[in-house]
Amino acid sequence: MKYYPIFLDVTERPCLVVGGGSVGTRKALGLAKANARVRVVSLEFSQALADISSENICLDKKPFDSGDLNGAALVFAATDSEALNARVREAARQAGVLCNIADGKDKGDFILPSVVNRGDLQVAVSTSGASPALAKKLGRELGILFGPEYETMLTLMANIREKMLAKGHDPEGHRNVFTALADQDLPALIAAGNTKEIDAVLARLLGQGFTFEGLASRAPSNQEQ
Repeated sequence: MKYYPIFLDVTERPCLVVGGGSVGTRKALGLAKANARVRVVSLEFSQALADISSENICLDKKPFDSGDLNGAALVFAATDSEALNARVREAARQAGVLCNIADGKDKGDFILPSVVNRGDLQVAVSTSGASPALAKKLGRELGILFGPEYETMLTLMANIREKMLAKGHDPEGHRNVFTALADQDLPALIAAGNTKEIDAVLARLLGQGFTFEGLASRAPSNQEQ
């Protein structure tokens, strides 16, 4: 295994993006969406970055220097210059900061997978850098396989868990219930809008008081099942 797969919580963590073009823009916007504090260092910025009003993104119009890495949790070398990207990588290595190099021969310390987002569900696929085009194709296929009904499914599961925990903590019993729920074809029922059958499943496995209408619309917690 070439890379160790991991999902990182970058909330409020300072991340540096070197390069303000299209690639740097994608990196900055993705990090901001994950609630990171993003600083973009570049002599020029894309129109999308120049027009952005996100409080999570700070634009610094200047050449890169190693001091820009101070305090950074992650750095993304996203320029169109291999020489500059390599310089960022070397400075990051000396500073002990993990570095991603976009579209270069040297992919740095980590690469970014193709990701399908369905609310709390994130499905990631990577070819370890061998073929980004194939990773994107597989990502599109996964996007079809895991449709928007999975976002609703996770909202439902999270709210069921919250309601069950309010009645008492029973790890083994809850595990059995969630295993049984996961084995039901709830995503297909959600996609078909068959709330009557969903309510029948919930009543059979959970008892009275659990309905799709009452549980699928409330804000879910962010805890894993």
